[in-house]
Amino acid sequence: MTEDTSMTESESDAKKVTASEVDGVQPEVKRENGGSKLALSDETAPETGPAEFEPPEGGWGWVVMLAAMWCNGSVFGIQNAFGILFVSLMKEFGSEDDEDLRFKTAWVGSLSMGMIFFCSPIVSVFTDLLGCRITAVGGAAVGLVGLLASSFVTSLGPLYFTYGIVFACGCSFAYQPSLVILGHYFKRRLGLVNGIVTAGSSVFTITLPYMLSGLLGRVGLQNTLRVLAIFMFILMLAGLTYKPLLPKPVSSSKSGSRCPSLNKVFNVHIWKSLGYRIWAFGIPAALYGYFVPYVHLMKHVEERFGEGANKEVLLMCIGITSAVGRLIFGRVADYVPGVNKVYLQVSSFLVIGVMSMMIPLCHIFGGLIAVCLLMGLFDGCFISIMAPIAFELVGSQNVSQAIGFLLGMMSVPMTVGPPIAGFLRDRLGSYDVAFYLAGIPPLIGGAILCLIPWVEAKRRRKQREVEADTMEKMLEHKSDTQDDTDNRTKSDEPETDV
Repeated sequence: MTEDTSMTESESDAKKVTASEVDGVQPEVKRENGGSKLALSDETAPETGPAEFEPPEGGWGWVVMLAAMWCNGSVFGIQNAFGILFVSLMKEFGSEDDEDLRFKTAWVGSLSMGMIFFCSPIVSVFTDLLGCRITAVGGAAVGLVGLLASSFVTSLGPLYFTYGIVFACGCSFAYQPSLVILGHYFKRRLGLVNGIVTAGSSVFTITLPYMLSGLLGRVGLQNTLRVLAIFMFILMLAGLTYKPLLPKPVSSSKSGSRCPSLNKVFNVHIWKSLGYRIWAFGIPAALYGYFVPYVHLMKHVEERFGEGANKEVLLMCIGITSAVGRLIFGRVADYVPGVNKVYLQVSSFLVIGVMSMMIPLCHIFGGLIAVCLLMGLFDGCFISIMAPIAFELVGSQNVSQAIGFLLGMMSVPMTVGPPIAGFLRDRLGSYDVAFYLAGIPPLIGGAILCLIPWVEAKRRRKQREVEADTMEKMLEHKSDTQDDTDNRTKSDEPETDV
């Protein structure tokens, strides 16, 4: 399932082809996902290394899929439902006389979401060194400690550390292995399986707002956080199912060395792909307003429609259509060839941006429901095809750090967006400007991503030209060798007298 994505590797393969021809080996060049591969004759096959890994497309993988689904649900379901906790935190630790109350309170959830992504590059290194299972279980344990500690604080300040950093770091270490492990069990069905897994957060987003509202009203904020800690304990058990199947790449370090090589710790190969570099910068550019509705929509509804408005139904609408979107677009991605999957993400950003701008224009509750339904549908599209695009751009052996670095770069926009929106509300008296501005970055990011298919098509054309030149030189070399052999044969033949 390894995919070659750089010109350097293609040229290296070309040299190998020429060398094999000198030894009299007949090569065959194959094309797969824009890369080039060599298939030698059966006589020399044992010398070419291990065969390409083929995932089982099922078996224990279905158990892993369910465990990863719980992971996505418990991590991002809690994050997406922060709007309910946001209202409770303002009542528990704040005062309406504080003109920066929303700005300060928004930092708790915003810091938590941002840290999940900020830690991702580090998590990718731990995943490569320790494996998916150890990394996921350890992360869930840290998240459990963070939630329990948050349940004992008595002011807003300590929550920045216990909830915003400790809990979020644990979630980050538990979340990323759930994406990587899927590639060990699925390839042909990866889009569908990834859609099912990421739909877990949608299921939790649907149910958690009502559950949290009930718990907050009956047992209070502290005990509600302790109930959520149970989710982290179950996540620890789920992480134990992550049995790796992909063979580890052969280490180039000297035998007996306990320290991994620098390339193992920091995979620079992924940055050689121009398509990945555009993707890694275009996605964060689109996300400065992404988390704003999840944090501030509940309070906006209270201010516009009154505290009696059924605000939880909006998160439920986002969750339901997000689950549908993840299943639909996850399956659609399996039929979209190569990096053209990026166009699905472009369409999702365009719709999300427009819908964010529509929120202040909805003066009837039904219009707000329609906006949330569309926003959730295309949110599911964006999330479900993250991993398939990463596999297309860098290949299975590099996907862990590729996803990790992308999520790390996403941390800045995910962190600063909601506090800025809260600051604008505190200063301007309404959320209208905040939601208008939140819709602009997705439009810009979507335009940037449109460059990726063009860049990848250009790279493949150059790669085909290199392969054609290699084959032409190889045939010329073979022809010259054959002519020399014929000439030597003729010169060695004895002359016959007539």
